Amino acid sequence: MDSTETTEPIDEVRAEIEAEVPDELGVSRVTFEGPRIVVYTDDPREFAERDGLVRRLASKLRNRITVRPAAGTQSSRAEAESTIGDLIPEEAGITNLEFYPTTGEVLIEAEKPGLVIGRRASTLREITQAVGWTPDVVRTPPMESSTVDNVRNFLLQERDDRRAFLERVGDEIHRDVEEPEWVRLTTLGCCREVGRASFVLATPETRILVDCGDKPGAEGEVPYLQVPEANPIADLDAVILTHAHLDHSALLPILFKYGYDGPIYTTQPTRDLMGLLQLDYLDVAAKEGRTPPYTSEMVRKELKRTIAVDYGDVTDIAPDVKLTFHNAGHILGSAVTHLHIGDGFHNVVFSGDIRNADTRLFNGASNDFPRVETLVMESTYGRRGDTQTDQADSEETLIERIRETHDRGGKVVIPAFAVGRSQELMLVLEEAMREDRLPTMPIYLDGMIREATAIHTAYPEFLRDGLRDRILHKDENPFLADQFQQVDGGHEMREEIAAGEQCVVLSTSGMVTGGPIMSWLKLLGGDPENSLVFVGYQAEGTLGRRIQNGRREVPFSDRGSQSEQLTLRLDVDSVSGFSGHADRNGLEEFVGTMNPRPEEVLCVHGDETATDQFSSGLYQEFGMRTVAPRNLETFRFD
Repeated sequence: MDSTETTEPIDEVRAEIEAEVPDELGVSRVTFEGPRIVVYTDDPREFAERDGLVRRLASKLRNRITVRPAAGTQSSRAEAESTIGDLIPEEAGITNLEFYPTTGEVLIEAEKPGLVIGRRASTLREITQAVGWTPDVVRTPPMESSTVDNVRNFLLQERDDRRAFLERVGDEIHRDVEEPEWVRLTTLGCCREVGRASFVLATPETRILVDCGDKPGAEGEVPYLQVPEANPIADLDAVILTHAHLDHSALLPILFKYGYDGPIYTTQPTRDLMGLLQLDYLDVAAKEGRTPPYTSEMVRKELKRTIAVDYGDVTDIAPDVKLTFHNAGHILGSAVTHLHIGDGFHNVVFSGDIRNADTRLFNGASNDFPRVETLVMESTYGRRGDTQTDQADSEETLIERIRETHDRGGKVVIPAFAVGRSQELMLVLEEAMREDRLPTMPIYLDGMIREATAIHTAYPEFLRDGLRDRILHKDENPFLADQFQQVDGGHEMREEIAAGEQCVVLSTSGMVTGGPIMSWLKLLGGDPENSLVFVGYQAEGTLGRRIQNGRREVPFSDRGSQSEQLTLRLDVDSVSGFSGHADRNGLEEFVGTMNPRPEEVLCVHGDETATDQFSSGLYQEFGMRTVAPRNLETFRFD
């Protein structure tokens, strides 16, 4: 070999694979696709018969391995479809088969994917052995979801483009670099405030953006993307999204407007919820006469560039950074994000938003990591005395408020986030009515709540075990209870409901910053027999916070019309305990029981009082270095 020649990383990987694979098995091509290695073979059936070979390769290369057949080595589609139908039990409920010759994959959509996979993936191996196609299995949503269908169909249509994109990303991830000498973290938002979450993590070789959200109730206050640490945006190596709430995700599509064309790493349900919420964000802006900051085309491009990562999977996202997501217990798919930088040089954890106690929907947040030196920690309820009521007590209080309102002939309006709190409330109300602790009455879902609920049922593996089992048995799915009714007739239907019998209305937006909740305030707000019950956090500057603090004269405008004043005469109450955030004790417990405990904590995602008091409390309790940073500060870790 000429001394000037260099060996590419993929050549080294191919050599290692060929050294491990028996001579009689042909390896026709090896490539990177994002964080994984893909092996194409002329002998897919024989590959599948070698039990444990792929696992050995993955262990040796410390990477995920996908084996695909080379073109022309598979059975015909008709033959494969028949054989797959024979191999998979009928009770698996296959709803769709799609074949992709360019990658040699067959997508199998089924009501019970576990029966398609088989014990230790035995049925998948049988399928490959019999037909040569590599199976990819997804669950058929128990509730019809246009979002899940649209996202899946879009990604399938863009499969060839995504494959080329993933190969490009894979080459970037696996390039050779030096061990980093420093790590820098720059705050672009979310410091001494709730909203516009955004951070840049940088090494000498890599720049990664974590979250890019808006600020509720503060139009125009956006992350400081124009600063040198984030620019040029087109040169960012990766973007990470911790969860789908708009104060973390709303402005991600704007990155593509300014030239970014790289990957966004998040969980599968977050990907779907992100698209749902962002498109609604554009719709609300248009209805209110505001100019949206990006177009739906940017949302589609963002979805096309998303790489889904499961909890617990260690994933290379840059040549010197590994990512692992852990359950955050906040909303569906929310993730505590662990970043392993260099060969053990430094470890940073972004908590995102967390709830460390179990709820009806989710297990509590995970805080067990191999190593962590720096923790970027949410502080929403970080003030001294920010203690939430026990959830069981909160549920009973809510039920009592609804019962009292019903008995006096009134209706209950609950502003709720479409994702998370609404589903929690649906479970509480369904059970209370089923057990006759509440009179059975209609529960109207307004806004995106029903669609967000359908997305929850599409990913039951992200929910608590007992709830997961109920969802997978259609007769027991609590979200399909008869009393849940979608408001889909616009203002006319709202007027009919307002003039009708007693009911409960769950409506977006959760902080009363726009959307259908404004119509409900106008329709029901003037009657003292009705009730408005807050169950979630109301950020400073939002109309929800002002009403919660006693304001009864509120501005109202409908679809961009001239604003008028509304006088609220209905009963206003707040019930804590339903928040998706941990309270002060929960936040301290999350940090105090971390294994291992971090050396330094940056307290963010809370107002100035909350971040200051929480930072001080952690220092006094645990003796660790703490800081409540301001926006546009940079921290260097050597």
